[in-house]
Amino acid sequence: MLRHFMRITTGSAGSPLLLINTNNYFNLHFHSHHTHSQMDHPIPKGTIIFSTVGRSNYGFDIFSLQLQPQQPTTLGPEHRLTDGISVNFNAQFLDDNQTIVFVSERTGSPRFYLTRPGLSSPKSLPFVPSSLFHDRPVVNNDRVYFISAHEDPGRLFKSWSALYSTRIDELDLNRLTPLGSVDYSPAISRSGKFIAVASYGSRSWGGEFHELNTDIVVFPESDPDNRVTVCERGGWPTWFSDSVIYFHRQAEDGWWSIFRVDIPENLKLSGPPNTATRVTPPGLHCFTPAAMHDGIRLAVATRRRGKNFRHVEIFDIESETFHPVTETLNPNLHHYNPFVSPGSKFIGYHRFRGTGSTQGESTIPNLNPVLSPIKPIKMLRINASFPSFSRNGDFIAFNHNFDTNSGVKVFKSNGSKRWTLLKGRTAFYNAWSPTEKHVIYTSVGPIFQSAKATVQIARIKFDSSDLNGDGGDVKCDVKILTKEETGNNAFPSCSPDGKSIVFRSGRSGFKNLYIVDAVNGEFVDGGLRRLTEGPWIDTMPSWSPKGDLIAFSSNRHNPDDVATFGIYVVKPDGSDLRRIHVAGSEGSDDVVSERINHVCFSEDGEWLLFTANLGGVTAEPVSWPNQFQPYGDLYVVRLDGSGLRRLTCNAYENGTPAWYTGGEELDLERLCLRSEDEDEDELRGEFEEPLWISCDI
Repeated sequence: MLRHFMRITTGSAGSPLLLINTNNYFNLHFHSHHTHSQMDHPIPKGTIIFSTVGRSNYGFDIFSLQLQPQQPTTLGPEHRLTDGISVNFNAQFLDDNQTIVFVSERTGSPRFYLTRPGLSSPKSLPFVPSSLFHDRPVVNNDRVYFISAHEDPGRLFKSWSALYSTRIDELDLNRLTPLGSVDYSPAISRSGKFIAVASYGSRSWGGEFHELNTDIVVFPESDPDNRVTVCERGGWPTWFSDSVIYFHRQAEDGWWSIFRVDIPENLKLSGPPNTATRVTPPGLHCFTPAAMHDGIRLAVATRRRGKNFRHVEIFDIESETFHPVTETLNPNLHHYNPFVSPGSKFIGYHRFRGTGSTQGESTIPNLNPVLSPIKPIKMLRINASFPSFSRNGDFIAFNHNFDTNSGVKVFKSNGSKRWTLLKGRTAFYNAWSPTEKHVIYTSVGPIFQSAKATVQIARIKFDSSDLNGDGGDVKCDVKILTKEETGNNAFPSCSPDGKSIVFRSGRSGFKNLYIVDAVNGEFVDGGLRRLTEGPWIDTMPSWSPKGDLIAFSSNRHNPDDVATFGIYVVKPDGSDLRRIHVAGSEGSDDVVSERINHVCFSEDGEWLLFTANLGGVTAEPVSWPNQFQPYGDLYVVRLDGSGLRRLTCNAYENGTPAWYTGGEELDLERLCLRSEDEDEDELRGEFEEPLWISCDI
């Protein structure tokens, strides 16, 4: 394969040099899909706070168990291999001395580290500076092979994930995935001659995420263009030898199972891809296999009937028997993605590190910095949902937990000190008044319910001087602005003069938009007027700070499809309603696939921030805890649909963003100076298995 590289000095004399493929150099940055001049409007800036489903509670560390040579199913004590900082996952052994390479998010994005017993702190390995996502590192012959998502494939609804390699001691970047193709989950054969991936090839993503429509593709390490599809439908390959691969997929009977495919010598296929042989039996789910060197045992993660947790087991292929590994040790914890050392001396996995950990983090930061691809934008992950900034950006309102810790809370925008305003009532989606620092609007009632469910818009008034000291409960007055019999009223957003609220209501039987008086609600004459009307869903409105437009999500272009939403804008008087086509022109194949929600404006009213499915899926969702929509990432776009920029890229569902672009800089330095007396939640590992994996088959 012909490769072109350029050499860039990354530091002072004697510093490592960066080699970058010049064919792709200008794709290394997150750029626009449109040709409008980047100078039409300034680059967006400010601070964006957003939530991520489950991520704050993961607390992953990597653990190992020793396998006894004479008794291969007898295990030694469990050892923690990582230091309890951030989340650590998807490791691989380099040797039989427990040296591992792994992924950690301790710097605000997933990057690679190496550690071994006795090493005081993990060693950072080379990474792609412009990448927001690194995953599945494998080391062979002093090179690290890994997945990164830093190159825009040039088409929406296609994942950015591709396979790269670099030297282990300095960044020497080489792309192994052909341009326009998508690869996940790399595995290197024991000889190091061949690489297997789960691949879409050049196909676009079809919207699926329960099981990705990937094939098992193999190519020589020395000739990555010589790609052969050895088996259709499969993911997470693992090599026994240069001629046998095991992988997972969902069988026709509904059970996730491990399959085997034999690799032809020199990758010479005389016909269609080979037929795979099922290895594990029905009656339980088996995922993410790791083959042992003897060729007769597999380490697998399993889900069994009557069990609520994912566990690691060893499957003996010859006797077709399972041997439990983690259930006797930690019966009430999930264990993910097993891996084995080269000589099968150790087995490893990642899991929640446990409560009351004596080493590492045991609480969840209220706000956690996340790497941003746009320099003028700072990004923070909140341990909550539906954040809203106060007028001056000094406080943030949020909803904590819809089940056990419901209500409306406030903390300082540097992540310290929390106060509770509304307690013991389910509330969601907050809007801080732009003119009154002591008023917050919210939705009170059950979330994700029908148009007729009783949900009401509430005005919460409090004394802002109470937001001082050490936190606690704050006395407030709650005034309901909508009538109880009017159904599902939610998602309030304030006009810039603070006089009106736009919200979504199901009072007509359909979810449309209305505008209500911000003080007296619909209980006065003229206090309510309808903004949109029709047999579709108009929802999550956002009133522009300029006052001229209201943006919202809607499926009015295809009311029969409750999964696809686009961005619309309308003037407050109901005129000039139009769609902002983000993915393409009206009627194009891509624009009908848009699933866009959580829209909000920049301070100047020229940019929109939202969460969308435009980048496909970044990693195999079956290898992670539950994500309702693992394709959900944050984007910004101009009001005319140009200048699309991607802000997040990971295996999670990111959403409910808030954007502060006021004149004052927020005190973000305080976030890095957490003290022992911070008001933070205890890290409890409270997350779920994918809800779409069922044992009721």
